[in-house]
Amino acid sequence: MIKSLNNIPLEARWNRYGHRSGVLWFTGLSGSGKSSLAIGLERILFDQGKRVFVLDGDNLRHGLNGDLGFSMEDRRENIRRVTEVAAAYVEAGFIVISAFISPFRIDREIAHQIIGENFHEVFINATIDICEQRDPKGLYAKARAGEIVDFTGISSPYEVPDNPNLVVHTGTQEFSHSLKKLTKYAETAFILDR
Repeated sequence: MIKSLNNIPLEARWNRYGHRSGVLWFTGLSGSGKSSLAIGLERILFDQGKRVFVLDGDNLRHGLNGDLGFSMEDRRENIRRVTEVAAAYVEAGFIVISAFISPFRIDREIAHQIIGENFHEVFINATIDICEQRDPKGLYAKARAGEIVDFTGISSPYEVPDNPNLVVHTGTQEFSHSLKKLTKYAETAFILDR
């Protein structure tokens, strides 16, 4: 956890908000469904009265991380910054849904170390073929044409999680089924033991 200057204990926040805080760290290839599932899950948890917030790669790369490119060093710095933001939200009592490719195991392990026991790694699993067929941003086509270098899954590796807390098979499951699975997991992970 981050060093905090506030004097409100985390457990007091949990009691006030009626749920534990933590991070659901969605990792997977571009086009696997991370952002869509994050937005859908955020709506469900928000409607249940939870304090929830999505951190998404597309949004943060335009602001906080707008100075970063896609080299290995910049990707790692991107995830480091996101981890610190997520940790601050956890300290404030939020459920954070973090939707980033986060291709390197070491960076996800560091995120886990910083956030601690409230970190939940969720592998959004779809094959490269399915992600390429979806290609909502046209990125795979550009990577195949050589217009994008160091593109995860094509010219840069994606390291599959060794032991994620949850695997969601978006390549073989309907979106609604994937969302139900995530909702059930979140409701269990962040339940407040009273």
